Amino acid sequence: MDEPVLYEARDGVAWLTMNRPTARNALNHEIRSGLWDGFQRFAKCPDTAVLVLTGSGLAFCAGGDLKEMAATQMRIPPPDYLPYLGRTVHTDKPVIAAVNGDAFGGGFLLAQMADLCVAADHARFGIPEARWGRGSPWAAPLPWLIPPRVALELITTGEPIDAARAHTLGLVNRVVPAEQLVEETERLARRIADNAPMSVRAGKTMVYSAAVQGWRDALEYADQLYAPVYLSSDAQEGPRAFEERRAPRWRGC
Repeated sequence: MDEPVLYEARDGVAWLTMNRPTARNALNHEIRSGLWDGFQRFAKCPDTAVLVLTGSGLAFCAGGDLKEMAATQMRIPPPDYLPYLGRTVHTDKPVIAAVNGDAFGGGFLLAQMADLCVAADHARFGIPEARWGRGSPWAAPLPWLIPPRVALELITTGEPIDAARAHTLGLVNRVVPAEQLVEETERLARRIADNAPMSVRAGKTMVYSAAVQGWRDALEYADQLYAPVYLSSDAQEGPRAFEERRAPRWRGC
């Protein structure tokens, strides 16, 4: 339990936990390296269908380690500073952020890049970089998730928003009491993991591709994307399992 990042997989769901609670899981070198290893392990593992990213203690992640930044005189963060889904780490399997407390700066980045987000009711989301003279270029996709004026408010004021407002804005899928966070996130992850893997992965790819395509192009690409799904053995297994009143036995092909 002294490892900076913990990885545990059970029944197709992997849990990746930032484990530096006394520093509010600030992103020092050890945490960042552990996150890289965990995401790559998940992406390469055929037996895990969903990844849950969370933090230990009372914070999800306080962001970059300012003391380490000062000591190293870090200027522009290198491309491999953090694993960023869709940019430096690629997987068509869903990732859920289980935000157990404050998600600030780099912690906000990690919650933003996840495909789904479940938050404890006391969690807060903030981009405080402007308060410390730092940058937040990683927040460029934020106006795709929430209204642009709210994105501007977060970036320019450095003030956080609470979980309730994040949920209203659509940044968070579900808000639950802190003691129910693990259970609710596990339920969501399990629901996804129980579905046909090819359908789930094609769905994730379609949603992100539609963000950069026009209406007609998105529809045509979706047709191509789902063709292998319709032609798979799983597409026959689903109706057969329904007819036989049993759980489907997915093969992923």
